[in-house]
Parts: sequence; structure tokens; C-alpha cells
Amino acid sequence: MTRYDTAQPEGQSAYAEAAELELRHVSKLYPGQREPAIADLSLTVGAGEVCVLVGPSGSGKTTAMRLINRMVPLSGGEILLGGRSVLDREPRELRREIGYVIQQIGLFPHQTVTENVATVPRLLGWPKERTRARVRELLTLTGLDADEMGPRYPAQLSGGQRQRVGVARALAADPPLMLMDEPFGAIDPINRANLQDEFLALQAKVRKTVVFVTHDIDEAIKMGDRIAILREGGVLAQYATPKEILARPADEFVAQFVGADRGIKRLSLTTLGELELLAPDGRAVDGARRLSERASVKDALSVLLTAHGEPLAVVDAEGSVTGLLTLSHLERLITEEADGAAGEEPAASASALAATGESGP
Repeated sequence: MTRYDTAQPEGQSAYAEAAELELRHVSKLYPGQREPAIADLSLTVGAGEVCVLVGPSGSGKTTAMRLINRMVPLSGGEILLGGRSVLDREPRELRREIGYVIQQIGLFPHQTVTENVATVPRLLGWPKERTRARVRELLTLTGLDADEMGPRYPAQLSGGQRQRVGVARALAADPPLMLMDEPFGAIDPINRANLQDEFLALQAKVRKTVVFVTHDIDEAIKMGDRIAILREGGVLAQYATPKEILARPADEFVAQFVGADRGIKRLSLTTLGELELLAPDGRAVDGARRLSERASVKDALSVLLTAHGEPLAVVDAEGSVTGLLTLSHLERLITEEADGAAGEEPAASASALAATGESGP
């Protein structure tokens, strides 16, 4: 079983490191219902991977998540965490081993931020000093000032701040698995994008196994190492990497769910730092719009289409210009990728870019 080191390997958890999750022929039939919410679902999430469950209403996304931490009982099949059946664990004990983040966050309104984050360590009987240190560590890790935010109550926080506290609380006892049920769904688009970016940066550090539920295919593509697209009744239509799903949808249902613009969506999977950029030119750099090399090619295309043919300056983490990108150069790169990707559809239509009427210098 593959495991990864995490930010708190000394935790008292029975699974001190990220653990593999396996669903084997899982089914769920609710009492009084003729059709199962989930008929027969099997998939494996590797240790340290983010698996996104996505599908239309009635596809069993949230039911699958609630089966994992035994908030609802299994009707059939088995679920293994770290090679051990979740049925071997007492439900309350199991839930303390699994981080859980929901859309409405669910912070205790009459407890401070510090007290909220300390909830599970306190239930596990951690020493007070260790709990305080862990709370400070996680608030800092999630971009919150422990001294400023720790004494506040949830009502004194913005939606984005409350969501960060929710993530910190879910990580507090160093769980082997995190369940995230549309965690950013109630956040405005700008803060939602920022929180997505922050979570991905955090995940790169802590390397948790994550099951992430969303109804938004663009969010799934951005967040997931693998995406499980479910049909109504919890039937698995395709389970693959975002790139594989966008390049080769398993069938017409997946193709329609992903959208006709899946070629453009593929541009979100490549960062500017991965491109062969044009050499910086002093005159072109002056006054040019700047974008981080961590930004996606899709983001760059959006900027270029509103830049009236002006080049885009790509900068590193220190703000130094690493290269230039123009619409015509991006079109050439896309065409070369399409020509070199045997058996795959082009990442985006070069002719579609040309049809915008924009051209680079």
C-alpha cells in the first residue's frame, strides 16, 4: 500500500499518513425506494490523490461520500481505507479519522476559531500544548493569522475565511482521508477561484487522500488528479485523469457532460511555465500585461483575447519576466501539440483562435 508523508506524521491517528481508498461493488438502496441511489460502484483512490466525484443530480455523488464515513449504512459491497474495511471501525471513531469539509462549513457559532479547529484533537485527548501548536500551524498553513483570527467567532469572518477555518479543522488530527462535499459552492466566483488555488497549494504540501464532490465540471478538471463521472443511479461512466477524459470521453454521455468546449477546457491543464515562450524583449515587456507562470494556458488565452494583440509577459514567483506569449505564438503551440498528439483531438482549434481576428506581433 502506497503512503505519503504528511505535515503531521506523529499524530495519534490509526492512519498517520495518507491512505489508499477502495470502493468494491458498493451499493446503496434507501428504504422505500425502488431504485438504488448507487447500484454497483467500484474505484480506487491512490494515497495522496484527489478524486473528484461529478455527475448530474441523482447520480449518487454525496451518497458515495457519506457511505465512506458511515454517515449512511452500506447496502452492499465494501469500502477499504488503508486496506482495512471501514466496517471494522466504530462509526464515531472512524469519523474522527476522516476530515470532512462541507459547503456550509458547519463551524460551531459559539466557539472561537481556535476552539473550532481544536475540536477533533480535543476529542482524541491530545495534550493542550500539542493542540495549541497544531491549531497555530494549520491556521498559518491555510493563510490565516493565528493571533488575529484565533479569538474571533465564525460570525466575525468572511465566507472565504470561514471556509479556510473549515479546511484547517478537517486537517487538525492529520487524517488519512479528507471528504469535501462542494466545499466552495457557496463562495463568490473570485474568492472561489482563490480558494481552489490555495487548496491545491496546500494539498501539494500535505498530500492527503481527498474525495471531492462537485457539480461543476470545470472545478473537477481543475481540482482532480482523477475524475469519476457518475450517471444517474451511481453508475460509473468514466474514471480517469482530466486529460484523458477531455481527450477521449468514454461515450456520448461523458462527452455531453464535459461539454462541447472540451478542447478549450484542456487548456486549463497546462500552465504557462510548461510552454516554450518567446524570449523577453525590453520594448515588448514595458507596459505588457503580466501573468504568473503558474496560471493556465486557458487563463492566458482569455487575457490575450482582450489585449488587442499586445503580448503577455509571463513572470515567475519573484516577479521576473521569464518570457512573452502572443496569440499567434499560442496558436502555433496549439497546432504543434495537435499535430504531435496521435489519436487525440487538438487541445483547441487553431482555426477557432484565428477566427477571433486577433493576431500577435
